[in-house]
Amino acid sequence: MHRRHFLHGLGALGALAWAGIGGLPRAAVAAQTASGAPADPVANPYVTPVRGGARVVVIGGGFGGATGAKYLRMLSGGTLDVTLVEPNATFISPPLSNLVLGGGLRVPDLTVPYDRLVSRHGVHWRRTRADAIDAARRQVRLADGTKLAYDRLIVSPGVALRWDAIAGMADTALRDALPAAWADAREIASLQRKLHAMPDGGVFAITIPEAPFRCPPAPYERACQAAAYLRHHKPRAKVLIFDANEDILAEATQFRDAWQTHYPGMVEYHPQFNCTEAAAAPGASGAYLARFELGEEVRADVLNVIPPMQAGAIATASGLATANGRWCEVDFLTFESRAMPGVHVLGDALQIAPQMPKSGHMANQHGKVCAAAVVAQLAGRDINAMPLYSNTCYSFVTETDAMHVASVHRYNAALRTMLPVPGTGGASAKANPDEWPLGLAWAQGIWADMLA
Repeated sequence: MHRRHFLHGLGALGALAWAGIGGLPRAAVAAQTASGAPADPVANPYVTPVRGGARVVVIGGGFGGATGAKYLRMLSGGTLDVTLVEPNATFISPPLSNLVLGGGLRVPDLTVPYDRLVSRHGVHWRRTRADAIDAARRQVRLADGTKLAYDRLIVSPGVALRWDAIAGMADTALRDALPAAWADAREIASLQRKLHAMPDGGVFAITIPEAPFRCPPAPYERACQAAAYLRHHKPRAKVLIFDANEDILAEATQFRDAWQTHYPGMVEYHPQFNCTEAAAAPGASGAYLARFELGEEVRADVLNVIPPMQAGAIATASGLATANGRWCEVDFLTFESRAMPGVHVLGDALQIAPQMPKSGHMANQHGKVCAAAVVAQLAGRDINAMPLYSNTCYSFVTETDAMHVASVHRYNAALRTMLPVPGTGGASAKANPDEWPLGLAWAQGIWADMLA
């Protein structure tokens, strides 16, 4: 796909920014003035003012945290004091970042500023890192030593990559040479440069950890986008996928069809290959070795090691990650931590409910449900006892074809978890050109929902 087509699609489909994305009705948006002043609760039934100047701190400006910060202000009519702690100057979207490998997008095309959260919605933004949580004192310590007091804390820390699970990858020089481009979308440009410098006839290898991990379809989409570039520029190259899981985790039939249709003889899929070590190949070849659990070894010119994952660093350091020391358990009605009262956790850091993926769209849903619950709690109102989450993931498998998988999840009071709603959701029968503009509309819509 040419970049001009992407940008044209975003402009033409901008009207979909709020439609079909799971956001509030337009009336709720319109009630919040451009200055971030409190909305009129009489004019807007979706607003619940919170008296007394309650303070909410949000750690992390990704799909969950940015959405949560914005909706806290909107749903409280601007009466909550909301501070977002996020060190990065801009948001860079992991969804669609694989398209950088194929050459259709650049990192700036995935970049959205945080400024409108401040100017339009009155969110306070501290551009620094949160280092510690003192739940007893209800304080967050920032990297500069500042302490922020809170009445409620929302933590949306994303994932941390468990490099200790891959021998050799504790070496920062090797990690720099083998960018995962997973926890930090900024690394995708480095991976693209390595792909483009690969010799014709070379090997691009990607290793996939055991589930759960962020965005189940994304490794297979990444292999497609690497192949999309290589088939035009280095047609003798190979794309090798080594998956620690028993099979493709999402849209297995559709991905296999895409590989057979568009990349015959180029893409090879190998299940039950758990990468346990990575190293530079002997000599000055510039190649790398991946070693696997049963002793197999593969040489690659470009090696993309995606390691096992866990909740982001502040979650594990503060004791929020109570599920195997890796993931955070929450009450799905409010996202309040089961380990730490007054602290809510969102997004990929969660111990997921059955069949509920770790995805940007799902984190966006978490942010809205959590914001509504926090506003209700602080205002002394009842929370929604039957929340409903939706999820959509688009996978772009060529320069022109895309596909999606979708699901709907409802709270089950007896089991105290989210369960898929029977008869809802589904997936594309196969990748097709019609879903390209739908995928672009989804991206534009969810970015606007978070940050506009």
